[in-house]
Parts: sequence; C-alpha cells; structure tokens
Amino acid sequence: MAEPDILCEQLCEQFASQILASKVEYGEVTIEVAPESLVAIMRELRDAPQWHFEQLIDVAGVDYATYGQDEWTTEQASSTGFSRGVTDPGVGRLGRTGIYGLQPITENTGRRLAAVYHLLSLKHGHRLRVRCFATDDDFPVIPSLVGVWGSANWPEREAFDLYGIIFEGHPDLRRILTDYGFVGHPFRKDFPMIGDVEPYFDEDKGRVVYVPVQIEPRVLTPRVIRDDNRQQQSRGSAQEGQGNG
Repeated sequence: MAEPDILCEQLCEQFASQILASKVEYGEVTIEVAPESLVAIMRELRDAPQWHFEQLIDVAGVDYATYGQDEWTTEQASSTGFSRGVTDPGVGRLGRTGIYGLQPITENTGRRLAAVYHLLSLKHGHRLRVRCFATDDDFPVIPSLVGVWGSANWPEREAFDLYGIIFEGHPDLRRILTDYGFVGHPFRKDFPMIGDVEPYFDEDKGRVVYVPVQIEPRVLTPRVIRDDNRQQQSRGSAQEGQGNG
C-alpha cells in the first residue's frame, strides 16, 4: 500500500499531460481532470495493474459558487453567546446566484459545477478522489461513466436531479429523487429559498387559494462551538474551583 504522497506522485507522472491539478489533504489524494480526458483516465485507473481501482464508491455533484464564503465571520464573534440568525442575506448559503444574492454571476467561470468520483482499489488498498469540472456553468455537461462502472448509474442520476449536471452517454438520465415534472435543481445555489405563492383554504370561497408569499427572508445560522482559548480558560477555572472545593 503506497503512501498518499507517493500515490499522488505516481499518478502525476503517469498522467502528466491530463491531470490539471493534484493535492494530498487529510491523507487522501485528489486529482482534477478535464471532461474530454475523464473516460480514458478512468478506464486506465480501473484496468491498469498498477492502479486497479475496480470499485467506484460514489459520484457526488458539487456547486462551487461562493465556495469558502459564509454569512458571518466566526473569528470576530463576541466572547459571550452565539448568533442565532442573520437578518441580512449573505453570500455564504444563499449564494451569489440566489434570488437574494448580492452579486449575480453573469460570466461563465467553468469552475462552478463539478462531479467528484471516489475510487477504491481493494487490491492495493488505495483511495482516490477524481474531480471533473463542467466547462459551461449554465449547461454543465460531463461524460457518463456508466460504461466504465455500472455503479455510476444511480449516482449520476442523483447529481443530474439535484445539480442539473448532464452526464453525456448515460443510458437513462432521469430524475431519481424529485418528481419527473419538478422544475429546477434543489442543490444548486441559485435555487430559490422560498416560492412566489403560498396556498391556504379560504372558508368563504370554499376552496384552496394562492396568495403571494408573506414569509420574510431570514437566514438561520447554526450554533458554532469554538475550541479556543476561551473554552480552555473556562475549563481551567472550573477545575480550579473544584480543587478549591
């Protein structure tokens, strides 16, 4: 079993002209490849004796719009209490492309939507993450890997359903979690947080009617537990108190 750093070096040497980026983080290797190279590299990773990644564990869609941003900066929070909500819309969870986004993305980046593949070599004990970005943000297309691993079938359908990624060559690319008539893709960061109308039963009319939504947009921020000097001092004080008692 090769160490992650050695595996990463071997991969970069073998696929030097096809790997766009590589890194070792948290003990795992990640490589990035272009859509036009994806199928050929994956076949090689599956079939070549030195790799033998015979198992595709998962395919995950990812929307990298506003990646790394947040509604608020935790380092500047007060030393007492925690924020329970943010009234102003932020770019972290709602996203720049959301209906409350502050800076709409108008240019194609080619770095927004990606499919991430998790591979396992049972023979060598290797794990590998392969990331492939779609070059078009509005109409993301990535080659299907169903012909390489049959297990890619349903995960690709899920990524299509939730992120709108088109897997070219998929034998049956239909929605798998939402209804077939569903409009939009729920995990995209430009998916509306609320609808335009809300229904209720009108007693006078004796039927369900639709009216404009009365919900006021408000982003809820989860409680953040910080392991820093404040907690260490609190624990130290508590221990001293116990000792004095």
